[in-house]
Amino acid sequence: MPLPRSLFSRDTPQDHDLAVRSGHWPEGLRGELVLSAPHPGTFDGPHPFFGEGMTYRFSLEPGRHGAAPGTFAWRQAKIDSPSARLRAARPDVFEATMIGVHSPFGHVNAANTAPLPWGDRLFMTWDAGRPTEVDPLTLRYLGEAGHRSEWLDFEVGPQPLLPMVMSTAHPVIDPDRNVMWTVNTHWGSLHVVRWDGEGPVQRWPITGGLIPQSVHTISQTREWLIVADCAYKVEPQVLSGGARTEPANGSGPVYLIRKADLEAAAPGTEVGCLVFELAPENNHYYATYDDADGIAILFEHTESADIAMTQKAGDIDALGRPCDPALRGLYGFPMAPDRTTFVVFDPDQGRIVHQAEQRDPERLWTRQLNAMDWSTEGRTRPTLHHTVHQGFRPEAITQEMLALYGDRVDRTLLPDGETLPRVVSTAMPDLEITGEWLLAADDFPTSPIFVPRDAGADPGRSRYAGSDPGGHEGWVVVPIMNDDGFRVEVYDAADVGAGPIATAAKAGMTVPFVLHSAWMPRAVSTAADGIRRNRFADEMDRVGELPDDLAAVAHQVVDDLATGAPLPA
Repeated sequence: MPLPRSLFSRDTPQDHDLAVRSGHWPEGLRGELVLSAPHPGTFDGPHPFFGEGMTYRFSLEPGRHGAAPGTFAWRQAKIDSPSARLRAARPDVFEATMIGVHSPFGHVNAANTAPLPWGDRLFMTWDAGRPTEVDPLTLRYLGEAGHRSEWLDFEVGPQPLLPMVMSTAHPVIDPDRNVMWTVNTHWGSLHVVRWDGEGPVQRWPITGGLIPQSVHTISQTREWLIVADCAYKVEPQVLSGGARTEPANGSGPVYLIRKADLEAAAPGTEVGCLVFELAPENNHYYATYDDADGIAILFEHTESADIAMTQKAGDIDALGRPCDPALRGLYGFPMAPDRTTFVVFDPDQGRIVHQAEQRDPERLWTRQLNAMDWSTEGRTRPTLHHTVHQGFRPEAITQEMLALYGDRVDRTLLPDGETLPRVVSTAMPDLEITGEWLLAADDFPTSPIFVPRDAGADPGRSRYAGSDPGGHEGWVVVPIMNDDGFRVEVYDAADVGAGPIATAAKAGMTVPFVLHSAWMPRAVSTAADGIRRNRFADEMDRVGELPDDLAAVAHQVVDDLATGAPLPA
């Protein structure tokens, strides 16, 4: 069965109320599933990753947020940011490229990749823009992190109002310091950024910190930050429509930066680091917060995958078939089985110990995303790591990709055809599979969340922590796309192999392509919380560089943001 064609539907997203279709919804399951996504109406460029940001929110308690009794609220909104408002007002001056959407105003901050909760606050992130805050209840735009002048912008063209800021889609919140750590790369040089949530951002250049490709993730322990080069390669000729000539790098540097060294240095002062080389390539990695016995990191490698390559007219898939135009823009799926490693770095000895590896060519292909206990206690002593895998999907691999990667692809491992998607639980730190559940061939499971049992009940623990932290005591919630209808499945985190204990759905409802998810214990409005937020009005110092008609549009956007005017359809 093929991948869902509704993944790239251009239909306008709608609010829905879902009902339990099978099983019994757990009594203690609470909070909100929040998803980031590119708006399907802006899937008009060469890559869906560049569509303007959407927020979806699914309440895990019935009757919430206007849902009918006994049903579950699925709510959505396009982020009404300055980027989105300027583009809505003058779509004729915006152009989609392989590195995003450009205009005379500058570079659109899509803010479409990952939700980042910070207490009751909610940020939406992207690799080429500042973290963007939205109200968790209304889903309205609240502001971007820091003033543009505090970031290094990648000004390859005029950007008087919308700067291109090379950052990361996965900043982290430091539970001990109550700050956000992220990065700002500039022509390949690495800078670490710290932000307290309302004041100016602080930046430190990292001595010898060079990023050959990109930074998609930053991770942390109690005392260290971890930044790795990630496998998203854009060669110069691609920017003008040319073809890729090299695959993503097969290895890359990993930088370990001590937090105390940053805090001891004045912002702007170079700070040293430790570095090691890692292979194969990766995009996501997660450190154990407790670093008393070394810096332990779980790497979810993206071996022989290429998310910077997309399907285009005339492409042929891995089985020699013409690619379906309905999937045009789909990124390149893996040509190797999933590989996950767990390593420990001893900063005193400069020694790496590879403790465990998970690689199962018979079962694990195309890891989508993961669910884990994100509480401080859960990250300190993780027990289970939950993932969804799409299966081997030959229609999502082009002959162009196979040729580009050449002998880096072990073709003897490629299945003869599609394999089934599945939900998998993995023990930490030995990476042994403890449970798995197979889905239908035409299912597309996407970013799951872990929901702890009895979150916040123990006043001695952090508010996101459940009664028994680690990832095993609670539920795994998995959104699943299918052309026959979208559904949300709930699994017992301790026994994923038993299958879903409840499923919520609505007849005829489909959901387009989404990216990362997060769990929040509640959704309350933060618009009037007294926090000082950066305003678009404060970044108009270069508006005089625009023609008069575009400057007038910018001033109107300032007024609309101040009055709360709705985003034009």
